[in-house]
Amino acid sequence: MSKFLLCPMPGLVVSVAVAAGDKVEAGQVLATVEAMKMENILRAEKAGVVAKLCAKAGDSLAVDAVIMEFEG
Repeated sequence: MSKFLLCPMPGLVVSVAVAAGDKVEAGQVLATVEAMKMENILRAEKAGVVAKLCAKAGDSLAVDAVIMEFEG
């Protein structure tokens, strides 16, 4: 698993479903980004622990902007 969850396209963060310190499982919803009037659900690739949130709901992000960072 990459140490970061990156925004796959320019868009608006609709929601962040986890908090710093949360343990996540593979496939778990991490965040939702709206781009071109479509919501894109971003899921965990592998199990891990969220170290830090870098974006919050309402933030407008560019492609490859960091949404959250994972431990390890």
